[in-house]
Amino acid sequence: MDRRQFTLGSLGLATSLVAPHPLRAETRAYTGPNVILVRFGGGVRRAETIDEAATWAPYLRHVLAPRGTFIPDLRIDKLEGVNTSHAEGTLNLLTGRYLAYRELPGVGDQLEPTEPTLFEYLRRSFDIPSHQVLLINGEDRPQEEFFTFGAGDHFGIDFRSEMLSLHRYKLYRTATQLAEGKLPEDQLLAVQEERQSLLTKDARGATPAPSPEVQAFWARWRQDFGDTGLKNPRGDRLLTELSVRAMAELNPRFLMVNYQDPDYVHWGNPSHYTRAIAIIDEGLQRLVSAADADPFYRDNTVFVITPDCGRDANPLAEVPFQHHFNSRSAHETWAVIFGPGIGTGTVDKPVDQSAIAPTIAAAMSFAAPRAEGRAVEEIFL
Repeated sequence: MDRRQFTLGSLGLATSLVAPHPLRAETRAYTGPNVILVRFGGGVRRAETIDEAATWAPYLRHVLAPRGTFIPDLRIDKLEGVNTSHAEGTLNLLTGRYLAYRELPGVGDQLEPTEPTLFEYLRRSFDIPSHQVLLINGEDRPQEEFFTFGAGDHFGIDFRSEMLSLHRYKLYRTATQLAEGKLPEDQLLAVQEERQSLLTKDARGATPAPSPEVQAFWARWRQDFGDTGLKNPRGDRLLTELSVRAMAELNPRFLMVNYQDPDYVHWGNPSHYTRAIAIIDEGLQRLVSAADADPFYRDNTVFVITPDCGRDANPLAEVPFQHHFNSRSAHETWAVIFGPGIGTGTVDKPVDQSAIAPTIAAAMSFAAPRAEGRAVEEIFL
């Protein structure tokens, strides 16, 4: 179906939860490369990221881009109904389709995928446990906690990724505190109320319990950082810490990191934006260094780094660097892809954002038949 004819139809909440999922097929062991997909999130312009002279991400531009294939002209298609924003851009990357989501009723701007995600395609194709397919999410983007599987009667929750985030840690912590039964009455009541509030965040009512491996991960995290939330890193530094620890302790085959801090520019201070780009760049250096030092990842990991959306370039706007006005620069992004089997050089033609998902599928040797984009074949050796 051409995406210009695609409509969300009548996929409903009930369908997403009660429709039968297909039994897991006879799957085979996965022997391909690991993939780390970094959403250079919060919306960034090319000017502050891939401009060689003006970049606030020098490690990305001067070290990582030459290490593999650089796609300087990745574009979000200007289709009717397509928004240049974070959740929508993330789902474009995860499904390989535009408008492949619906808004959950009664919860504001929370979206759920209506098409299979890369997580589901991968786990449907290979015998990979849920704790080795991970999405790392930020505390200020709770609406993206539920991108781990799509709605409908295809694939679904049985083939989900697992989530590492402060929200999921708090779910673990509150359950553990209640089970331990060591809190005084007033604190016990507060934890019960906190847990109830956390559970209401999932409008689908479908948040599964974490696997034993992820529970053990959270137990170690709690031992190191405690219950107060005052010791652990915050913002995108938290995502880097979660990712590096996950790589060491869980060995994910597919890891998506949803960086987000450049969006703080909505507060009106451009330095919030540029400093956040630099923090992601520092995080990239830690991620790549960790992969290069770990035999599980070294020489066997493809990195895909790309934004969720661009940003406007209107110097007369009261708050600079918006992304909600459908301007040209908000539709303009980029990608850097490197690792085993990936060539070096620059793709000198426009590439659509919907190509990212099928390109990852091609790198990992599984099919993503519902993606409407096409893999960027020329990047492969």
